[in-house]
Amino acid sequence: MPKPPRQLDSRYEIATPENIAFSYVLAGPFRRLPAFAVDLLLRAGTMFLVFLVCTSFFAIGADGVGLSVILVTWFGLSWFYGGFFETVWNGQTPGKRLLGLRVLTVEGQPINALQAVLRNVLRDVDAMPIVGVGIPLYVLGLVVMAANDRFQRLGDLACGTIVVVEKRRVLGGLVRVNDAEVIRFSQSLPIEFSPNRAMAHALSIYVARRKLFSAARRYEIASTLAGPLGQRLGLPADTNPDLLLCALYYRKFIADRPGVELEALDKIAEAAQA
Repeated sequence: MPKPPRQLDSRYEIATPENIAFSYVLAGPFRRLPAFAVDLLLRAGTMFLVFLVCTSFFAIGADGVGLSVILVTWFGLSWFYGGFFETVWNGQTPGKRLLGLRVLTVEGQPINALQAVLRNVLRDVDAMPIVGVGIPLYVLGLVVMAANDRFQRLGDLACGTIVVVEKRRVLGGLVRVNDAEVIRFSQSLPIEFSPNRAMAHALSIYVARRKLFSAARRYEIASTLAGPLGQRLGLPADTNPDLLLCALYYRKFIADRPGVELEALDKIAEAAQA
């Protein structure tokens, strides 16, 4: 039985029973920390406003009512803030929505109310150890997240959930290529070769997004297109696929523009090495 492919980076792929593949970028602890900080500030701000309003109850002698409102608000925000928003906002709290994160099941499906509430209730376990005047260090949660490929804390493991990045990078304009090795390699490509429109579009998307991937992921993605291209161009089998795609992009969108000569490319290469 073939082994599942090893996860190369934070990209998480899910195949449905209909053989449709979905790819997500997992959110690690440092990606989730700003969202948690935003939610923490919102909770603290809400408590502060409630406290200011409730001081009027103390002024008229209704100390018990004011204290009850404060305690109930604190209890609700502490235990059900995350669960409530992740239920009604389809896996997002205000902080996650602001930072472009979302909670999904490990199968890539929307979470239900039970999962939303339980994963947030179990956050107190992730917060251990607690020192001083009740200050949570979240050491346990960080250790558990670092120990698995999906960056799941204990609440995620118990509920079968993951946190993914939803923000998409918008492509814009021509990507500047200053790598001297790419420029030199582009000069060795056959002059008569010119990628068609679909291939040129694929090259532009790859070069614009390649910096988002690890070296191993670049090699894997680039090999799919670079393999047939290398055979078509008569290149050695061990040609770096990432280098080939970048060189083809350079030839198509930069070097082959009117008025750009090979001597100019040599100068660019020398400048890039300096």
